[in-house]
Amino acid sequence: MGFNKAFIEIDGSTVIARAAHVMTALFPSPVIIANDITLYSHLGLPVYPDIIKDAGSLGGIYTALYHSKDYAFVVACDMPWLDPGCVRRVLDNVHGEDCVIPFISGRLHPMHAAWSKGCMNEITAMINEGNLRINDLLKQLNIKRLTEEDFKGLPIEKSVENVNTRQDLERTGLDEKNR
Repeated sequence: MGFNKAFIEIDGSTVIARAAHVMTALFPSPVIIANDITLYSHLGLPVYPDIIKDAGSLGGIYTALYHSKDYAFVVACDMPWLDPGCVRRVLDNVHGEDCVIPFISGRLHPMHAAWSKGCMNEITAMINEGNLRINDLLKQLNIKRLTEEDFKGLPIEKSVENVNTRQDLERTGLDEKNR
């Protein structure tokens, strides 16, 4: 996109600041996983670099789990409409699975999911094999899929939405503020 997606402007804030606000309201000690610690230090949360470098989102999940007790709710930095009710609904469905993940509009949303620390060995093996595809990892795990039905009355379609391209910015109505 030509700029850091975390700093997409929305309603006088940034996407990352909004996500930090939601996570701070829900969790006692949220963290940010990012390799440029100084870029995110203004958010007032601990920032940890990837433990396993160059492993993409899978490496980020691994790092989040490393710094968690049992589970980590993982969210991407480019989700402008992250909804606390949707996050709570995912958490309410954690009952020992490796991952509780929304399956919305025919897709899994691993960056809006609760991950068990027990996944770390499988993640390490995948990274060591050079396979960074989260969907391949999910095939190996005991996952619980949550569908639209599980989110009745909540804006799950918006909450899982992310912005990766200029077209996404236009589709979400954020393009005017982020030119």
